[in-house]
Amino acid sequence: MPDLGSETKKKERRKKNQELPMKKSPASLFFALMAIAEVSYGGPRTSVSYSVVTEIVDGGGGRASGGSYSQEGSVGAIGGNSAVVSPAETVKAGYLGQITEVTGLVVTASTLSVNETASTPLAAWQRLDDDTLVALAGSSASWSVSAGPLVIDGNGLATAGVVYENTLATGQASYGGFSGSVGLTVVDSIADNFGSYAGDGLGDDWQVRYFGLNNPQAGPTMDPDGDGQNNLFEYTAGLVPTDANSRFQLSIQAVAGQVGQMRLSFRPVVAGRSYVVVAKGSLSGGGYAPLSNGSAPVDTGAERVVIDQSASGAAKFYRVEITK
Repeated sequence: MPDLGSETKKKERRKKNQELPMKKSPASLFFALMAIAEVSYGGPRTSVSYSVVTEIVDGGGGRASGGSYSQEGSVGAIGGNSAVVSPAETVKAGYLGQITEVTGLVVTASTLSVNETASTPLAAWQRLDDDTLVALAGSSASWSVSAGPLVIDGNGLATAGVVYENTLATGQASYGGFSGSVGLTVVDSIADNFGSYAGDGLGDDWQVRYFGLNNPQAGPTMDPDGDGQNNLFEYTAGLVPTDANSRFQLSIQAVAGQVGQMRLSFRPVVAGRSYVVVAKGSLSGGGYAPLSNGSAPVDTGAERVVIDQSASGAAKFYRVEITK
């Protein structure tokens, strides 16, 4: 006869086993999920270049913080705010609308060098706390010049003034309680257009260097050092117009043992200049012409030597033409 009691007991045990999972309460599931979340969000985090250890995690895994960082993440880690103390950086990701704050104002120029009398547009940008930039309309900012020969109109168009040498200038913009600036170089692109020295054939930078501003002694026909060479010649030859010892000299000597040859030496030879020795047989008529049979020039320091190999005539006159 079958043991009906034993069979019934087996069925009861199977029934009880099937019901065991249903006896866990929602609270038990919540704490289990909490344990999983704590392991997932609260443990060490690493990458190729750093690792951080989370000290504090809230119940939903939303906020994690450490000694030098904090992170606020949404459940499921699909977005959030991340901040680093040093260097100060903030990343806000995963939001339908970005949450940002303005931290400063940046001013840029289409070029950092502008020729005198020319113009270049400036632009103002709001810098946000995620290090992105938002452009402002040119007329939105208040524009000013903090240094240098520059004029900026209400739309941010900067126009350079006239200068006698390359000159630094700084343009500035203000908006919403913030200000920013950009440095420009005004280039001395026109050599002879500055103030009272304009159009006289001399470089304005040279005149200001040796005579200062608006000095009558800086004129091209003036000879302030009294050495017989005027400012125009000294400028062309690369001399110092206020030093009588700074003068151009030409020496003519016969070549020993060489009949019909003359040694021509002149100084100083200055970089950025070209020198041509010219001659003629009489002062009364005709023009000077380059030597037809002159040797190749030889430089010794600041002195240049040229040999005229056709100096057999009764007389010959020489000069050196200098071009800057």
